[in-house]
Amino acid sequence: MIRLQRTGRTNDPSFRVVLTDRRNSPKSQNFVEILGNYEVKKGVLVVDKEKVLHFIKMGAQVSPTMHNLLISQKIISGKKINVLPRKSPIKKAESEVLIETTAPAQESVPEVAIEAPLEPEIVAETPAN
Repeated sequence: MIRLQRTGRTNDPSFRVVLTDRRNSPKSQNFVEILGNYEVKKGVLVVDKEKVLHFIKMGAQVSPTMHNLLISQKIISGKKINVLPRKSPIKKAESEVLIETTAPAQESVPEVAIEAPLEPEIVAETPAN
């Protein structure tokens, strides 16, 4: 997998572009090859284009962030991937409050004629002999 590995100091991020096994953590120093670097504050991405394309042809996956950087540098073609986290679903209590506030202030309720409830007939029981 081709991914970024952070190497910068606190509040000064910089990354290595590395080829590593997908099961390895990006923080581990276990990588196969360094393919370049990325300095965030300067916005400079230095990548060995031939090596990246070679490893992609060999079947290496690219992390979503690295994929977007390679597209912006026009090393590969395609659409960018949305890497932002998904929104969490609205909780029921919050959704009920939202529904109540968006409901109209006055609701017209059709009037229904209320009839007197029918009383059940009482049948006199005769004792069975």
